[in-house]
Amino acid sequence: MARVAKTDHSWRMEQPVSTPTLSRVLTLPLLVFYGVGVTVGAGIFALIGEILLVSGDLAPAAFLLAGVIAGMTGLSYALLVAIFPKAGGEAVFVNRGLGHILGWFAGTGVAITGIISSAAIARAFAGYAGSIVPMPHSVLILMVILLLAGVAAWGIRESVWFAAIITVLEVSTLLVVIAFGLPLLDNLPPISQMLPHSIDATKPVLAGAVLAFLAFIGFEDIENMAEETLDPARTAPRAIFWTLGVTVFLYLALALVAISSPIRDAISHSSAPMALLFGSTTGLDARPVIAIAAIAMINGILVQIVMAARVIYGMANEGLLPAWFGTVSQKRRTPLRATITVALAIVILALAVPLVQLAEATSVVTLSVFALVNLSLFTLGGNNAHPGLARWRWVGLLGAAVCLLVLAFQASTWL
Repeated sequence: MARVAKTDHSWRMEQPVSTPTLSRVLTLPLLVFYGVGVTVGAGIFALIGEILLVSGDLAPAAFLLAGVIAGMTGLSYALLVAIFPKAGGEAVFVNRGLGHILGWFAGTGVAITGIISSAAIARAFAGYAGSIVPMPHSVLILMVILLLAGVAAWGIRESVWFAAIITVLEVSTLLVVIAFGLPLLDNLPPISQMLPHSIDATKPVLAGAVLAFLAFIGFEDIENMAEETLDPARTAPRAIFWTLGVTVFLYLALALVAISSPIRDAISHSSAPMALLFGSTTGLDARPVIAIAAIAMINGILVQIVMAARVIYGMANEGLLPAWFGTVSQKRRTPLRATITVALAIVILALAVPLVQLAEATSVVTLSVFALVNLSLFTLGGNNAHPGLARWRWVGLLGAAVCLLVLAFQASTWL
């Protein structure tokens, strides 16, 4: 018996230690919650007023155009993630389609924009929370980032469920505004006033669409969850389309309610337009909306930490960053080193660097990455190794052209 036990013990000792991998636990509903949560963030709570000011009666057309523009790039992402279901999506797509240098730029750009936006949100949250809790902003920034980094390191299922709960709060608030605002739709302007009828009339639509496009950014983060998704080649593309569909519906309905509101001018000039719209349509206290907007900030930080860590992890496995970043925690099955790196970078930026100009640059980098992903679809579609992409390659070229036009239009507003 002793010899059998010894032999059995020796057999166990000789087994190779398996390398831990990311845990595949995300289903389609969870992935859609993640996508909607990262897309419908705190931004729409402020952007609705700005777009109403810029586009007026044409605000619904601006949101619709922005949705079409986002949809073109969304199609490219959906097609490519079905072929390359890997973390670090943009870096992988562009690396395979356009080469290492541009692949490195795409991945680094996505990670940096996530880190910068998280730092900016953390500062904004500290400013809001500091008016309620008498604590130094630096302490509040450190506390919220460390807390959310801990959630991100804990596990992907826990992170997505945490984000999903906040997403339900955000979307429920918007749905309440839409539901109570339905009677206002009787006051809608004629359809002819909500559509551009001349070249000059397209200018406010384009200006509003550029702003509204920023409210759609986020759907592209879904492909970075591919290695933690069940059946990612099928689930991730569907999650992208569901996310875009939900956000187009919400934004278009909100725009219709906003232009029908009797206090439209006040909403367009308000620093808290969604709270004002909520109060005017429901007759309820609007303060909870301000609190939900602050909670949405927390969600924005969490999803960006999760996303940026996956991009860094995916880039390491693609050979675009040191392999040190490409390891997974044996216990938690999360990219712990990448998560810690992202959290430290956010803390440093939030505490030490003025973020206004950097935050403005994030939209430029994002649009540039979108253009590169679309061009990657065009390039890979002409490659015999991926025949399924061939008939869609011109969609990629069109998407790249549209992204570059939006980028040029945005740059012209800065001159």
